[in-house]
Amino acid sequence: MAPTEATILSSFLLPPSPLPSIISLRTFIELFPRSQQSSPEVRALYRDLQHQRARLTDAVGRNIVTETKRGNAQRRTVVRERRRAEKESPDDEVDVENALFGPSSNLPTPKPHTLTSILPEMETAATDISEEIRRLEEESRTMLEEMRSTVGGLSDLRYGRLASEQLPEEVLEGLERLENSCRGA
Repeated sequence: MAPTEATILSSFLLPPSPLPSIISLRTFIELFPRSQQSSPEVRALYRDLQHQRARLTDAVGRNIVTETKRGNAQRRTVVRERRRAEKESPDDEVDVENALFGPSSNLPTPKPHTLTSILPEMETAATDISEEIRRLEEESRTMLEEMRSTVGGLSDLRYGRLASEQLPEEVLEGLERLENSCRGA
């Protein structure tokens, strides 16, 4: 079986990830001057570096999962768009080439699914849809907060409460600059 994007990224970006596999505590201590090697701060520094390295490794792992999902979504989008384009405007030259030389596209040829092959595809599709729903809900929450903030700002403006005392002068200056640039253009 060919390696997946996730296995390639994990094998190149994660190991050897833990700090002790890169440098042992003893080797780390030996990097310091003799007078500082017995200091508890050196051990604390090593533990802090170990903790930072673990957090970084976890973040890289999460990014790998995110990037894999994004890559899968991009592949599906490309396949979907190619299929849509083929249905909309079939190219006679492509049909002739396919008849003479066989399909030359790098798209996978459609194969009928079996029960064992359709289940992972359906699980992936369900996961993708759930992720898309989550992303859209997050986006809608953000937009709603922005709209509420804008409405609140407009409400302040309606009742004459300005965020800045210099705002009327700034607006008038901006309008003058706009008017001057329109006249000069």
